[in-house]
Amino acid sequence: MKFFIDTADLAQIQEAHDLGILDGVTTNPSLMAKVGIKGTDAINAHYKAICDIVDGPVSAEVVSTTFAEMVEEGKKLAEIHPNIVVKVPMIKDGIKAIKWFTDNGIKTNCTLVFSAGQAILAAKAGATFVSPFIGRIDDGSWDGVQLIEQIVGIYNAQGYMTEVLAASIRNPLHIVRCAEAGADVCTCPLSSILGLLKHPLTDIGLQQFLNDAKVFQ
Repeated sequence: MKFFIDTADLAQIQEAHDLGILDGVTTNPSLMAKVGIKGTDAINAHYKAICDIVDGPVSAEVVSTTFAEMVEEGKKLAEIHPNIVVKVPMIKDGIKAIKWFTDNGIKTNCTLVFSAGQAILAAKAGATFVSPFIGRIDDGSWDGVQLIEQIVGIYNAQGYMTEVLAASIRNPLHIVRCAEAGADVCTCPLSSILGLLKHPLTDIGLQQFLNDAKVFQ
């Protein structure tokens, strides 16, 4: 399973890259605003800065909601860097735009997916990635990871090439469960990835090793 980091913070992206586990980045206008990046020119320049760090897909989200506007916006985003993947919302015109991008060699990430039916439409349109939001599904008292399992099963049965990108991940357990469910990618905050490092027995064992090593000093 590939690890994407869901942020626009260059320091966090660099830290994940330096760990050697970063495969890509997802971001959006809200995440850009959190780090003080506003305005089309500044946002596009920031996407370029992210691509200069990451040797992998970088999802850049359109803010338009009509077919023609999404196509025009997506074309401009794709021109920023070869690593750019145009993130498109799961709406009727979004599916039309994904099909257009697919036919014209532009990679896409279909976002805001909450059902297997939506995931099927995204795959039929040729989306590169489909992003089920499992944390938000959990918020509604349903199990978001079950949706990942369902989509993975459908894609395998039908031979769809779209990659399942588990999004809205809230904790390290989500990451592990998505890996078990067969997700191709997970995208999450750096804190969730770093949480995978932690286990009390590791801390206890390390401290014991250090204490024993003092005997030989």
